[in-house]
Amino acid sequence: MLVFLIVLFLLIMLIGTPVGFAMGALTNISFGFLGGDQSMIAQKLFSGIDTYTYVCILLFILATDLMSVGGITNAIVTFCEKLVGHIKGGLAHVNVMASMVFAGLSGSAIADASGLGPVEIKLMTDGGYKRDFSAAVTAASAIIGPIIPPSNIMIIFAGCIGTVSVGKMFLAGAIPGILLGLAYMVLCYFMAVKYKMPYRKKRSSFKEIAHSLKETLPALLLPVIIMGSIISGICTATESSALAVVYAIIISLIKKKLTWKSFKESCIRSAKATANVLFIIAVSTAMGWAITTLQVAQTLAAFCLEFITSKIVFLLFMNILLLILGMVLDATPAILLMVPILWPVAQTYGIDSVQFGIIMCLNLMIGNLTPPVGMMLFVISNVGKVKLSALYRAILPFVAVAVVALLLVTYVPAFSTFIPNLLMP
Repeated sequence: MLVFLIVLFLLIMLIGTPVGFAMGALTNISFGFLGGDQSMIAQKLFSGIDTYTYVCILLFILATDLMSVGGITNAIVTFCEKLVGHIKGGLAHVNVMASMVFAGLSGSAIADASGLGPVEIKLMTDGGYKRDFSAAVTAASAIIGPIIPPSNIMIIFAGCIGTVSVGKMFLAGAIPGILLGLAYMVLCYFMAVKYKMPYRKKRSSFKEIAHSLKETLPALLLPVIIMGSIISGICTATESSALAVVYAIIISLIKKKLTWKSFKESCIRSAKATANVLFIIAVSTAMGWAITTLQVAQTLAAFCLEFITSKIVFLLFMNILLLILGMVLDATPAILLMVPILWPVAQTYGIDSVQFGIIMCLNLMIGNLTPPVGMMLFVISNVGKVKLSALYRAILPFVAVAVVALLLVTYVPAFSTFIPNLLMP
């Protein structure tokens, strides 16, 4: 029965059905086959999103949109160009650094790709870089968004696992996100040297850097405000997201970019984006009943205990499984599906819940970047007007570097646990 349902789910996905509807169809079929009461589905859909923590998903999305309305996006790119544009491969470094800064606002790979993506690709192509390379750098750097705090998928993970705070997950993502960004920048430098890519010969003056920093300062202060309020105990993660919205409104008003019309449009866009996420969460909760009834977690646990004899091998097995899953599923449904399955097994090996969450989030993001069906590639192909075949070739070095960073985070727990244990013991 389990194999039949998996094959059916893949077939539904392959014909182009959106993932939320595919999961909903599978849930209905599972309830029918396993004798479940169909009237329970509505109750489970509601209970899946009846969680106070998920309010901050909407508020962080709204704060990001309002900051973009305030003209912060272009200011971020300008500041990064002044800072690192003179290094070999300058505009590639600008692309990566801008995504790292924007990650502190959006917490979403799609928001990064659709918000900064067109600006970054145009900047690089106008500067003499090949379009496929520009698109590859943009796609690779976009996945940093859900790793550096705040992060929507970490909010979902914390809500799903129930034993770890959102604040701890945010703190845990800081070092892995920076590590991934630096790894990309090292790769871009060596590629720039090898292929003689253009860069700005003259360094920016201190005055130019200071001026661009002044324009970008509101964006740089937002993650400080969010994390500072959580660590100090002034706010919970949900309350800090409300604080972020108030801050974004004030900044946009000061810059005289926010009108009643633009505010209303920002709210509508944010509501639509959040509805999409919450729909998937609701359906995934109902689908969890089928997973529990089919004893998927127990079957996987039995397999691991019989054939996997060490924590090191289990972590490798989990990485491979999640990378494959990340290629075909968005991170949100993948987390909601796999946490109930993998977490009980991870506990038997004594894996820390925070480390487990970071490994899972990083894995799924890299899977979204991996050919042939990584979802981020389709988004960037559309945004950057690049053929998928060209993007597949250009993205492979970035996937390889990301996997190296993943292995470091996997087998060196301090990368993900040091900061949360230090600041929120």
